Amino acid sequence: MPQRNPFEDIERMFDRMNQELEQFGRQLEGEFVGDVDVDVAETDDEVTVVADLPGFSSSEISVSVANRELTLSAEHEEETEDESGDESDRRYHRRERSHRHVTRRLKLPADVVEEEADATYNNGVLTVTLPKAGGGDEDGTHIDVE
Repeated sequence: MPQRNPFEDIERMFDRMNQELEQFGRQLEGEFVGDVDVDVAETDDEVTVVADLPGFSSSEISVSVANRELTLSAEHEEETEDESGDESDRRYHRRERSHRHVTRRLKLPADVVEEEADATYNNGVLTVTLPKAGGGDEDGTHIDVE
Protein backbone atom coordinates (compact mmCIF):
# COMPACT_ATOMS: atom_id res chain seq x y z
CA MET A 1 0.00 0.00 0.00
CA PRO A 2 1.50 3.39 -0.99
CA GLN A 3 2.23 5.83 1.78
CA ARG A 4 0.41 9.17 1.85
CA ASN A 5 2.30 12.33 2.48
CA PRO A 6 0.30 14.32 5.09
CA PHE A 7 2.07 17.51 4.04
CA GLU A 8 0.42 17.36 0.59
CA ASP A 9 -3.01 17.34 2.28
CA ILE A 10 -2.02 20.34 4.38
CA GLU A 11 -0.70 22.19 1.32
CA ARG A 12 -3.97 21.56 -0.56
CA MET A 13 -5.92 22.84 2.44
CA PHE A 14 -3.85 26.05 2.57
CA ASP A 15 -4.26 26.56 -1.20
CA ARG A 16 -8.04 26.23 -0.84
CA MET A 17 -8.10 28.65 2.12
CA ASN A 18 -5.93 31.11 0.18
CA GLN A 19 -8.33 31.09 -2.78
CA GLU A 20 -11.35 31.60 -0.54
CA LEU A 21 -9.71 34.49 1.34
CA GLU A 22 -8.74 36.20 -1.95
CA GLN A 23 -12.28 35.81 -3.21
CA PHE A 24 -13.74 37.19 0.04
CA GLY A 25 -11.37 40.19 -0.11
CA ARG A 26 -12.46 41.04 -3.65
CA GLN A 27 -16.12 40.77 -2.66
CA LEU A 28 -15.49 43.28 0.14
CA GLU A 29 -13.98 45.64 -2.46
CA GLY A 30 -17.19 45.42 -4.51
CA GLU A 31 -15.83 43.45 -7.45
CA PHE A 32 -17.68 40.62 -9.13
CA VAL A 33 -15.67 37.52 -8.43
CA GLY A 34 -16.38 34.34 -10.29
CA ASP A 35 -15.00 30.89 -10.25
CA VAL A 36 -12.77 29.70 -13.02
CA ASP A 37 -13.41 26.05 -13.78
CA VAL A 38 -10.26 24.26 -14.94
CA ASP A 39 -9.07 20.87 -16.13
CA VAL A 40 -5.42 19.94 -15.58
CA ALA A 41 -3.99 17.07 -17.62
CA GLU A 42 -0.47 15.66 -17.72
CA THR A 43 1.33 13.55 -20.28
CA ASP A 44 4.96 12.43 -20.39
CA ASP A 45 5.88 15.62 -22.29
CA GLU A 46 3.58 18.40 -21.08
CA VAL A 47 0.99 19.76 -18.68
CA THR A 48 -2.19 21.17 -20.21
CA VAL A 49 -4.61 23.46 -18.38
CA VAL A 50 -8.02 24.20 -19.91
CA ALA A 51 -10.04 27.00 -18.27
CA ASP A 52 -13.54 28.32 -18.93
CA LEU A 53 -13.45 32.13 -19.27
CA PRO A 54 -16.60 33.09 -21.19
CA GLY A 55 -17.32 36.76 -21.90
CA PHE A 56 -13.71 37.93 -21.98
CA SER A 57 -11.52 38.84 -24.94
CA SER A 58 -7.98 37.50 -25.24
CA SER A 59 -6.58 40.99 -24.48
CA GLU A 60 -8.38 40.95 -21.10
CA ILE A 61 -6.77 37.68 -20.01
CA SER A 62 -3.43 37.42 -18.21
CA VAL A 63 -1.52 34.16 -17.77
CA SER A 64 1.75 33.72 -15.90
CA VAL A 65 3.76 30.86 -14.48
CA ALA A 66 6.40 30.82 -11.74
CA ASN A 67 7.71 28.20 -9.32
CA ARG A 68 5.30 25.46 -10.47
CA GLU A 69 2.33 27.80 -10.02
CA LEU A 70 0.11 28.95 -12.88
CA THR A 71 -1.91 32.15 -12.43
CA LEU A 72 -4.91 32.87 -14.65
CA SER A 73 -6.74 36.18 -14.37
CA ALA A 74 -9.21 38.09 -16.48
CA GLU A 75 -10.76 41.52 -16.07
CA HIS A 76 -13.61 43.06 -18.04
CA GLU A 77 -15.10 46.52 -17.55
CA GLU A 78 -18.13 47.68 -19.48
CA GLU A 79 -20.02 50.94 -19.57
CA THR A 80 -23.27 51.53 -21.45
CA GLU A 81 -25.41 54.63 -21.78
CA ASP A 82 -29.03 54.75 -22.93
CA GLU A 83 -31.04 57.87 -23.70
CA SER A 84 -34.66 57.76 -24.84
CA GLY A 85 -37.68 60.06 -24.90
CA ASP A 86 -41.46 59.66 -24.65
CA GLU A 87 -44.54 61.65 -25.69
CA SER A 88 -44.15 64.24 -22.91
CA ASP A 89 -40.65 65.18 -24.08
CA ARG A 90 -39.09 63.78 -20.93
CA ARG A 91 -35.69 62.30 -21.34
CA TYR A 92 -34.70 59.29 -19.32
CA HIS A 93 -31.05 58.58 -18.81
CA ARG A 94 -29.61 55.31 -17.73
CA ARG A 95 -25.95 54.55 -17.20
CA GLU A 96 -24.82 51.08 -16.25
CA ARG A 97 -21.34 49.88 -15.42
CA SER A 98 -20.14 46.38 -14.74
CA HIS A 99 -16.79 45.10 -13.63
CA ARG A 100 -15.86 41.43 -13.67
CA HIS A 101 -12.60 40.06 -12.39
CA VAL A 102 -11.62 36.43 -11.95
CA THR A 103 -8.37 34.90 -10.77
CA ARG A 104 -7.26 31.33 -10.31
CA ARG A 105 -3.91 30.01 -9.07
CA LEU A 106 -2.95 26.40 -9.62
CA LYS A 107 -0.07 24.28 -8.40
CA LEU A 108 1.34 22.43 -11.39
CA PRO A 109 1.95 18.69 -11.03
CA ALA A 110 5.46 18.90 -12.56
CA ASP A 111 8.28 21.30 -13.34
CA VAL A 112 7.78 23.03 -16.70
CA VAL A 113 9.85 25.04 -19.20
CA GLU A 114 8.26 28.43 -18.52
CA GLU A 115 9.71 30.15 -21.61
CA GLU A 116 8.14 27.58 -23.97
CA ALA A 117 4.60 27.80 -22.55
CA ASP A 118 1.80 28.51 -25.01
CA ALA A 119 -1.74 29.83 -24.47
CA THR A 120 -4.68 30.02 -26.87
CA TYR A 121 -8.19 31.41 -26.33
CA ASN A 122 -11.10 30.29 -28.47
CA ASN A 123 -14.87 30.55 -27.86
CA GLY A 124 -14.48 31.32 -24.14
CA VAL A 125 -12.02 28.49 -23.48
CA LEU A 126 -8.39 29.19 -22.53
CA THR A 127 -5.89 26.38 -23.19
CA VAL A 128 -2.40 26.66 -21.68
CA THR A 129 0.23 24.13 -22.76
CA LEU A 130 3.36 23.87 -20.62
CA PRO A 131 6.22 21.57 -21.77
CA LYS A 132 7.70 19.55 -18.92
CA ALA A 133 11.29 20.07 -17.73
CA GLY A 134 13.34 20.80 -14.65
CA GLY A 135 13.91 24.17 -12.94
CA GLY A 136 12.50 27.58 -13.76
CA ASP A 137 12.95 31.32 -13.42
CA GLU A 138 12.08 32.59 -9.93
CA ASP A 139 10.62 35.84 -11.31
CA GLY A 140 8.19 33.89 -13.45
CA THR A 141 7.27 34.19 -17.09
CA HIS A 142 4.33 36.00 -18.65
CA ILE A 143 2.52 33.95 -21.31
CA ASP A 144 0.92 35.76 -24.28
CA VAL A 145 -2.62 34.65 -25.09
CA GLU A 146 -3.38 34.24 -28.80
